[in-house]
Amino acid sequence: METYIEPLQISVDGDHIAGTLLMHAGKVPGVLFVHGWGGSQEQDLARAREAVGLGCMCLTFDLRGHRLMEMQRETVTREHNLRDLTEAYDVVAGLRGVDPTSIAVVGSSYGGYLAAILTSLRPVRWLALRAPALYKDANWNVPKRQLHADPGFAEYRRTIIGFQDNRALAACAQFKGDVLIVESEQDEIIPPAVIKSYVAAFSAARSLTARVISGAGHSLAQEEFQSAYTKVLMVWLTEMVTGARAPQERTPSPAREG
Repeated sequence: METYIEPLQISVDGDHIAGTLLMHAGKVPGVLFVHGWGGSQEQDLARAREAVGLGCMCLTFDLRGHRLMEMQRETVTREHNLRDLTEAYDVVAGLRGVDPTSIAVVGSSYGGYLAAILTSLRPVRWLALRAPALYKDANWNVPKRQLHADPGFAEYRRTIIGFQDNRALAACAQFKGDVLIVESEQDEIIPPAVIKSYVAAFSAARSLTARVISGAGHSLAQEEFQSAYTKVLMVWLTEMVTGARAPQERTPSPAREG
């Protein structure tokens, strides 16, 4: 299946953030990839190519404060980046060949946190979170870089948080689609309590699949860990996309899977 690649600019708050659209002809599911803090869309391009091979139209993009807009790193806030994400979502959902009822969002770390919140603002059918981060709701419009200066920040992430007490988790509690959560066994940034908080919050999800990448750190620095994550994501996404195309042939799976 031939893949078409098209660079594009996403307009948000008077700025333009860079994106790369991967697509093929036909009305298909859309997949939006959201990188983590300090990352870039390049980290998602290989997986986006594989998702295109499944018959999806994919968009990767750079959040403000990254790559060509790195000069904003010290001032960009969560509100800025959430608006980046909603604008990118609207680009995908508005593409002629995309089925707007079949949108998947794949977020890593900070991108996973933003993706969770996005589900309360836009219709998302499938949500994949790799090592999703978690932040206090307070100081929403303070530059993101300053959030880690909070003396209680580390302890917050080591505590199980109820969905009533966090915007991202509250969005998860209302999400009724299919969820994939991928944890790094040796994650030095995201403690196990954060993952447990997310898993507990998805009580209304149609299905929840949780996977752990053995021996992996937060950044999946080694190729074997990158490959392991790609395999988990593609197996799950294949099941979701295939099931959406032939619902009458899909065998119901357990609502929650570990």
